[in-house]
Amino acid sequence: MNKPLFRLDGRTALITGAAAGLGAGIAVALASQGADVALAGRPSGSPLDDTLRRVQAYGRRVVTVEMDMNDLSSVQAGARLALDALGRVDILVNNAGINRPVPGLEVVPDVWDEQFNTNVRGGFFLAQELVPGMIDQGWGRVIWISSQAGVVGIPNQAVYCATKGAVNQLVRTLGLEWAKDGITVNAVCPTFVETALTRDRLNRPEFRAYVMNKIPAGKLAHVDDVAAAVVYLASDEAGMVNCHTLMVDGGWTAW
Repeated sequence: MNKPLFRLDGRTALITGAAAGLGAGIAVALASQGADVALAGRPSGSPLDDTLRRVQAYGRRVVTVEMDMNDLSSVQAGARLALDALGRVDILVNNAGINRPVPGLEVVPDVWDEQFNTNVRGGFFLAQELVPGMIDQGWGRVIWISSQAGVVGIPNQAVYCATKGAVNQLVRTLGLEWAKDGITVNAVCPTFVETALTRDRLNRPEFRAYVMNKIPAGKLAHVDDVAAAVVYLASDEAGMVNCHTLMVDGGWTAW
């Protein structure tokens, strides 16, 4: 190969849930490899300023858009803003997600709906907004941040596990539909990463022990582990990787 591996020069990416944690790390990693990026976050969520500064340090074009994955009109408006600002979106990273752990017998419809709307429905319809442009140019990447919870069960997370299982099936099906148009659809499935969303649970000794005993590698995943997987799937080098769920779990799902 005559070019460095996994470079994304000339590509544009939209990352949802980009204010912090995995989304911020993914956005910075894509920018470090040469991509221009649109950072999407909830209007009432954490500000995108810190991620914006980190991306700008690589000299890439970067825009911020408000996007509430629970609200389809917000998803559609945010997609249009990103397209207007960047001209096109080559890489979509559906990272935004929520988890409301609760025993199965205590799940109420609002908890079910919020998680499915955010984790599955919003990302699906965002892809529907952006993929036509990818089809027109004959190249595109749709990458979901799923979870090992889409492959194995985790107590008190029935709804979350169901959403991630649904994401993994969307990846397989949409990847089949869009392959002929030069588009790959894949998912990254991390084990637990210590972020603001998981820290409270991981700070409970009994829960942390449960998690650590499940990971043969004996350690949690890091944001950079997940971001590196996304960079690979977004690259030209991963052009033959499609309909795949890439486990970044230290071996958890091999049990």
